[in-house]
Amino acid sequence: MAGHSKWANIQHRKGRQDAKKAKFFTKAAKDIILAAKAGGGNPDDNSTLRLAIQKAKAVNLPKDKIDNAIKKGTGELAGGDLAEVMYEGYGPGGVAMLVEVATDNKNRTVAEIRHAFTKHGGNMAENGAVSYMFNRKGVIVFNGEKYTEDELMEAGLEAGADDIVEDGETFIVYTEPADFMAVQQAFADAGMEYESAEFNQVPENLVPVDAAVGKKVMNLFDALEDNDDTQNVYMNADLPDDLFDEED
Repeated sequence: MAGHSKWANIQHRKGRQDAKKAKFFTKAAKDIILAAKAGGGNPDDNSTLRLAIQKAKAVNLPKDKIDNAIKKGTGELAGGDLAEVMYEGYGPGGVAMLVEVATDNKNRTVAEIRHAFTKHGGNMAENGAVSYMFNRKGVIVFNGEKYTEDELMEAGLEAGADDIVEDGETFIVYTEPADFMAVQQAFADAGMEYESAEFNQVPENLVPVDAAVGKKVMNLFDALEDNDDTQNVYMNADLPDDLFDEED
């Protein structure tokens, strides 16, 4: 299997931004707070919280911080006054973008997000103008050198996986949100280790851009990711491989 993985390239860029900002812990804790606030503090009854805890453990968030984040979400401790907001906009080349934030001050955050869009050649859009181009999915990523597509299909499809897509050196398994935990468990039961597992806003179609526009798109992407309140940025850009080659 050869070639680049556009998904992996974007995730690498996101990871590099997170490391630069030391945001791993903050993002993980906010995810837990929001999940506990929405569905309660028992991960056995709250699949979103269970996933948030898994991701927090993956970035080595200490247990006491995990416990405190749950208590903030349930109101047992102060500090859980966060709102989850999805902002929509367009980047250079007409690329659609969603910005998922967790904030304690919506006025501050929306002003900062709008400034980032404007500064980098984009513009914010009304609610619903962009979000219809994306679908919320469970996304489980495997190293394509460790497993074959047939092996993944055998373990995942019966548990509810929607689709398995080869992307460069990875396989990406998509699920409906309601089936995500069952599919994840099916792979675990089969002894199959994944690279990552998370909920994602998956674009229905990709917009091809050339390297020049791609650089502008990624500058905007970085600026949005760099905001302290940003949890995730999603977009439908189909970026050229050589854009990432230049960064290696």
